[in-house]
Amino acid sequence: MSKPLTSWVVWGFSLSVAGSAFAQTADTSGSASVSSKDGATSDASASAAAPSDAPAGAAAPPKSEAEPAPFEPYEPGFPPEGNVLELGIFGGAIFPNSDHNLRYEAYAQKPYATGAELGARLGYYPLSFLGLEGEAMAAASKVKDTETSAALYALRGHLVLQAPLAYVTPFILGGFGTLGAISRTMANDADPAWHFGIGAKVPMTHGLAFRLDLRDTLTSNQTKDGQAQTFEILVGLSSTIERSRKQPPPPPPDADHDGYIDSEDQCPAEQGVAPNGCPADTDTDGVLDKDDFCPREAGPAPKGCPDPDLDKDGVPLPCDLCPKEVGVKPDGCPIRDKDGDGIFDDKDKCVDKPETKNGFEDEDGCPDTVPDAVKKFSGVIEGIYFDKNKATVTARSKTVLGNAAKVLNNYPSINLEISGHTSSEGDPAVNQRLSQERADAVKQWLVDNGVGPERLKTRGAGAEEPIADNKKAAGREKNRRIEFKVLQ
Repeated sequence: MSKPLTSWVVWGFSLSVAGSAFAQTADTSGSASVSSKDGATSDASASAAAPSDAPAGAAAPPKSEAEPAPFEPYEPGFPPEGNVLELGIFGGAIFPNSDHNLRYEAYAQKPYATGAELGARLGYYPLSFLGLEGEAMAAASKVKDTETSAALYALRGHLVLQAPLAYVTPFILGGFGTLGAISRTMANDADPAWHFGIGAKVPMTHGLAFRLDLRDTLTSNQTKDGQAQTFEILVGLSSTIERSRKQPPPPPPDADHDGYIDSEDQCPAEQGVAPNGCPADTDTDGVLDKDDFCPREAGPAPKGCPDPDLDKDGVPLPCDLCPKEVGVKPDGCPIRDKDGDGIFDDKDKCVDKPETKNGFEDEDGCPDTVPDAVKKFSGVIEGIYFDKNKATVTARSKTVLGNAAKVLNNYPSINLEISGHTSSEGDPAVNQRLSQERADAVKQWLVDNGVGPERLKTRGAGAEEPIADNKKAAGREKNRRIEFKVLQ
């Protein structure tokens, strides 16, 4: 036996042992424990929710027997089963070995090109991890040197060893058959062929799976003293016939449909809740939940409700002095805004005088004016300079910006919008971007000098908001500016 063939056999035997271990694991992995009221464990699939007619707030009861969930698969995925047939179709690519011997002896040997193949297979799996398959395939190819058409074909059978897992089923296979070729250049010839492979099946439905194979086929080479290895990549679909479906056992009896089986329900004729399946009194007001109009709020019989709360503000009558207005505790009345400035009286420092909305201390509820120091830094700000056609703040801007930072730090309630403006010279898109970058540069200078960044907003206006004539040099110089605006 040649060296490649020996390595394949050793490799296949090792994976066969591993596959057998997989099969034993799969046969024992479906066990489940059962719960009972004495504390034994239970399978998660048995924990079905209480039916829709169970009382509100009922907890999921323990179960003495496992019950399958009605709208879930009976078992996870679609694991392989024994005693089934599989029908499959496939396509792929074959890579003929250039050292092949698929030719009539009187013809010169020439290499075949990579070909596209189609085929079908039939398999029988007596066990979930073991199967026997037969295949037929044909492939369209060419003779490389002459570019004449050629056809490759194969008839083969093999043994499949697979790991019976639910979501991905890996497998190995090995078998024997024949590989042949038909062409005008080298006539018709077929050679015995051993083949080996690995692959995986991915189930998509109960009876249909996607399949991928990687194959290596060994035939005699042109000198007949060694093997020519021909590789294949196959993808296809497999349909499973006679796959069984296990039926779940019937659920144990529950006469009152409260989620507690009769053998554990102390009140089997009345719907109930934990821990004993009897009717509950959630709010402990003496009125059972089934008769209580307010089962989560304690109240007197016969309805079991507390004093009414018409405005739903959490303060019921007779404590609510404003029963038709949503209010707060303790009297149920809303907090007023006497001066109508939008600041409620409990936070308004001047309840009789409305707040002046001017961006200065707008949250205290009192009238005020913007300080003169702040007004100085509103509108066009003279003394801020940049390098030509750049957003670099020059050193001679330090005095103006330093004073601005000092004022902003002295009045922490002030928020500013910084807007950049340019003249109409140049590309409008470039001007808009430059104006935004200059506004951002001024903001960064102020942030670096202690002003919180959340207090500063920037805007690039480009040349859209001129304050002077852009046709004149003096006007264009005025239009290149930075403006500050106090925000409310």
